[in-house]
This record gives sequence, C-alpha cells and structure tokens, in this order.
Amino acid sequence: MHDVRVLDMLVSQGWVEAGAFYVMDRAYVDFARLYLIQSAGAFFVTRAKDNLQLQIVRRRQVNTMTGLRSDSHVRLTGKLSSQRYPDVLRRVVYFDEDSGKTLEFLTNNLTLPASTICALYKQRWQVELFFKWVKQHLRIKSFLGTTENAVKTQVWVAISTYVLIAIVKKKLSLDNSLHEILRVLELNLFEPTPIPSLLEKISELQNSNSQQVLF
Repeated sequence: MHDVRVLDMLVSQGWVEAGAFYVMDRAYVDFARLYLIQSAGAFFVTRAKDNLQLQIVRRRQVNTMTGLRSDSHVRLTGKLSSQRYPDVLRRVVYFDEDSGKTLEFLTNNLTLPASTICALYKQRWQVELFFKWVKQHLRIKSFLGTTENAVKTQVWVAISTYVLIAIVKKKLSLDNSLHEILRVLELNLFEPTPIPSLLEKISELQNSNSQQVLF
C-alpha cells in the first residue's frame, strides 16, 4: 500500500484530531487528502515537491540569521492541485547548515512562528531514527508472518523490547548503550544473575581484551 493511502485511513476512521499537528514527508503530499485534514480543523507540516506550482499572495519578514530564507502565504496554481486545495497555504523555506540543503515546507498553520514550523518537521526525524534503531538492533528487517496481525505483533514486540531496555538502563543508571544491554541479555537470557552484574562482567572482559591488545 502506498504511504499516502494512510491519510485515507486517518480520516475515514475518525483519527484526525482537531488542533493536532500531522507531520509527514513528501510521500504524503496529496492535496485532496491534505484538504481533508484542513477541513477537520487539524494542521499538517510537510515537505513541498519540486514541481509545485503556486502563486505568492503575501510575504512575511524573516530573520535570515536563523536559517530562514522566506515565509509566505501561497495559493496553488496547478489545474488539479488548485481544485483539490482551494485555500491559502503557507510555504516556509529554510537553509540547513548541517546538511547544506535548502528545505521547503508546506503547512496550513498561518500563525505559528516560521522557526516553529521548521522545528516541528525536524522532530519527525526522531521517529525515523527510532525505527532505524529498531531495524538495526531488534532484527525486524524481515517479518515472520505477512498478515496484518503478524506484522503488527512483531512490530509491537520489538517496540516493547526497546522500551523495556530503556527503562532498565534508566532505573539502574547504567552507562552501557542500549545495544550493549540488548546483546548481554540476548546471550544470557536464562542466566540467574542480576543485570548490573552481567554488564559488569562484560565491561571487565572488554577491558581485559583491550589490555591484551595493547601489550
């Protein structure tokens, strides 16, 4: 199923909450579907596609020292896009020094500061990083089953594992990374030893090995 069809599910099942923000990448840019979010009283922030046709109706001042390049109210001028989304949109252009890229955001929120719109989209990347970690460390690159229930079950098990390990790390004030804790637990699953003791043994073994290499 294409990503954008998830928006149909959000609307048809009544999951769109008025006043909430829905942050998404360019794969979800479909103006008919985005207009349904607008009509539901919710907000969205997304990346604009390169071939977007629009007309600027109002420009707002920006502080270019913050990375902002422009902030304007626009109307779509494409034959189909203008019919599918007849209301005013807002386009915020931002230059990211870290990546050297110029990013163009679209939103239906006309009041928040432009920097906040950029910050909202930046937070979406935390979700990407989270699932990247899950795929790398929880072996979810392939699924044991292909039904919807099987996939959801495996994803929820992986997420639950991640959360439990994070809780253990915080509760026990462990210096080890989440990946190290996961590996130790995996290798000593049936070992009747307190987790801090297990991790301490691993640290001692690693220090011993590093000393042997040095000498």
